[in-house]
Amino acid sequence: MVVHPLNPNLRRELSQSQLEDVISVYDAHDNLRLIEILLDADLFPLKDSYVPFLRHDRGALKRNPQTVNRIAGNLYQMGIDTIIERCTAPKETNRQMGPLFKNWIARDVLGVPIFSSPDDFLAMNDDCVLNSSDAVMQEFSLKFLGFKRNKGIDFLAKFNGKYIAGEAKFLTDFGGHQNAQFDDAVSSLHSFKTSKFEVIPIAIIDGVIYIKNRGKLHSYLLHHHKDNIMSALVLREFLYSL
Repeated sequence: MVVHPLNPNLRRELSQSQLEDVISVYDAHDNLRLIEILLDADLFPLKDSYVPFLRHDRGALKRNPQTVNRIAGNLYQMGIDTIIERCTAPKETNRQMGPLFKNWIARDVLGVPIFSSPDDFLAMNDDCVLNSSDAVMQEFSLKFLGFKRNKGIDFLAKFNGKYIAGEAKFLTDFGGHQNAQFDDAVSSLHSFKTSKFEVIPIAIIDGVIYIKNRGKLHSYLLHHHKDNIMSALVLREFLYSL
């Protein structure tokens, strides 16, 4: 049973019109327009602390011409081929996890009705799953399940009258960013507070976490038996045991 069919060549894309516009304004050295177009891409080709701010406030481009010129200068130094290559770089493995897990759930692997509408999910008295966008599932968790974090949820289900909610992670290595992903899942696990419904928070984690060593991840498992941390491979058995 393949839950996380990773595609290492899953590259981002620029539309043909975006590609043509980038090349055209790059050749014309139109600094402002070049940055405007690249801000619309999924991935800006260079890391700069001002880029997130400019994405949210496009008017700031005209208010900060020196910043625009500085960023543009770095882009010209990179060259057009590198700009395009970086804009279309493959998504990081961890960023594929949420959609891949939801695609797996959509294959009816749990054997219960699957809803995309929160209203239909809430109204259903029998076992069921809500499989929708991160925003929809987050809003439902905030409104009905006492969730206290400003982030999406990967899994929402109702079994035996209980609501089960949590995140799905696939950890490919130890340390650094992978530990941060683990911490993120555990934080969500403990972020469901008072609710009128019975809520069972879970963390669905696969990968290196189950390798026995002296590292942080496996050590956490050994010392936190009450936390519902499990592989997706045993999720169905867990749900039907409730």
